[in-house]
Amino acid sequence: MPNAYHPRTEPTMYFIGVTTGSSSIMKVFPKWAEYLGIDAKIEGFDFPQHDDPEKYREVVAFIKNDPMSQGALVTTHKIDLLTASRDMFETLDPYAETLGEISSISKRDGKLCGHAKDPITSGLALERIVPDGYWRRTGAEMLLLGAGGSSLALSMYLKEKKEKGGDVPSRIIVNNRSRPRLDEMRSIHQRIGMNIPVEYNLCPSPDKNDAFVAALRPGSMVVNGTGLGKDGPGSPLTSDVVFPENGQVWEFNYRGDLLFLDQAKAQEKARNLHIVDGWDYFIYGWTRVVAEVFDIDIPVSGPGFDEISRIAAGTRS
Repeated sequence: MPNAYHPRTEPTMYFIGVTTGSSSIMKVFPKWAEYLGIDAKIEGFDFPQHDDPEKYREVVAFIKNDPMSQGALVTTHKIDLLTASRDMFETLDPYAETLGEISSISKRDGKLCGHAKDPITSGLALERIVPDGYWRRTGAEMLLLGAGGSSLALSMYLKEKKEKGGDVPSRIIVNNRSRPRLDEMRSIHQRIGMNIPVEYNLCPSPDKNDAFVAALRPGSMVVNGTGLGKDGPGSPLTSDVVFPENGQVWEFNYRGDLLFLDQAKAQEKARNLHIVDGWDYFIYGWTRVVAEVFDIDIPVSGPGFDEISRIAAGTRS
């Protein structure tokens, strides 16, 4: 990124990801800024997955030291970025400390702040998918494909919801194609006292995932938290997968080839599936970080949120 870190001349928020130029936020943010009275622009910084730690330190140092740089939303690199630059943050919220990741970079009183917003945003999005009482009524399970930050955050939300007596899946199954992330999730769950039964499975190939999908109870939810379909092509499942009858299918992504979504839609009528992409997750994720970066209140429901959603939907192709 030659000349990427030159001092900005107007307030700027950044999107740190893999293919940021393809994101709807590049069209949505200017419209949101106008509606919310924010005087700022947005720019993207793209990095390959699991990039050199020094590259993450460079972008964090730039945001920290450039007066016009207001903050950033971080996706895909949430764990790697914080691992590389933890010493550069003066404050981290409790979720960031626990999860070892950040999705939000902001500034307060000269201090660089990191927040992990996914336990909040994934929870808000989940509650729009399943009605209250759904899990108790059906006894359904949740299969998380991928043990990365978003899946871990969703499991934390469910843990906290159960603590409050809320309705949660009867069991969580986590599949991942490599061992380290799986072990890290298990370790964090043990540390926080996970109160929902969790099964951890090493599944290096899509056909292994297919078997776990087929074994789910009717009504269960299958979540694609792998990034496949957006950050990389493909799906964590094969075309031979059989989704649970009356099941819930949640694709965390809203853009890309979305093969996982296509696989579900092919069985939508035959299996009576409720299929949701990542659009609401996208809205919640961005509005929570924009609110943090610019220190403003953005509603999560009601007419104000509906208008924000309508503005965003107007840019969606």
